[in-house]
Amino acid sequence: MSALKIVAAITALVSLVACGADDGTTENQVVAAGKTVNLGPDQQRVTATKVDAIAAKVPEEFRRTGKLVVAGSVTTAPPLRFYATDDKTPIGVETDLAVLIAGVLGLEPQLETTSWENLFIGLDSGTYPLGLSNITVTEERKEKYDFATYRLDTLAFEARKGGSWRVTKPEDVAGKVIAVGSGTNQEKILVEWSRANEARGLAATDIKYYQNAADYYLALESGRIEAYLGPNPTSAYHVATSGKTEIIGTFSGGGSTVGKIAATTKKGSGLAQPVAEAIDHLIANGQYAEVLDRWGLRDEAVQKSEVNPPGLPKTA
Repeated sequence: MSALKIVAAITALVSLVACGADDGTTENQVVAAGKTVNLGPDQQRVTATKVDAIAAKVPEEFRRTGKLVVAGSVTTAPPLRFYATDDKTPIGVETDLAVLIAGVLGLEPQLETTSWENLFIGLDSGTYPLGLSNITVTEERKEKYDFATYRLDTLAFEARKGGSWRVTKPEDVAGKVIAVGSGTNQEKILVEWSRANEARGLAATDIKYYQNAADYYLALESGRIEAYLGPNPTSAYHVATSGKTEIIGTFSGGGSTVGKIAATTKKGSGLAQPVAEAIDHLIANGQYAEVLDRWGLRDEAVQKSEVNPPGLPKTA
């Protein structure tokens, strides 16, 4: 589905309220929970100034290009990473942070979009030196990648508004029809919960797979699924703008381990440390908080960027 169709579908589904833009138009801005969100290609992003001491730590192979290629999955949804109304400009909190990090490192940001699977192929090959795409740190991924954390990983169950069902423990999803993205951390958690329930004699969860935001929103509204398990930022955004759904449970993406979202580089590339220092600089000067607040994600802020912290454990 094209980005214009996704934006159109989201607009139709969530009844976004238009407000006036600086140029007198209304088509590129919406109000979500009282906050103006710009959906147009001219994002007027917050930018950062180069910090020489940090930029000097970027490996020469990246510095000599003058660019920082930052890739992300196009299948995520507002407010993480999605296309603007021109159907080609990637926008969202991930792109805003990428631009800030590149600025501190003294590099020109080059924002690339790809599929979730090809993102990691590109990291492996070096085509994409850096990935910002709601990637959770896991022990398995740490074998191939280095990480610099920048947000807490919170997952949410989103269901149609007005019901009494709440999810506080694995037993609450027994027998339910729940959608999830394939190959994601949330899929891993849901599958493990379903298996644990079956082992206790409870009904399995009927897991459905949708790769595009518009698809699972339509499935939820039509009743084909009972809930969607995904990143809390996307669900919180949709709940705030639609008035048709609600969050019925939130969990750390790491379970007993605090889940953390991180900028991701090929292991040994040398980029993770300067990226972490750039994030710490942005935390200190307030620009990091400014960007998270712009997209309504202040509650998922970290106090410090960590390089390769404890990640989600491997599946036995």
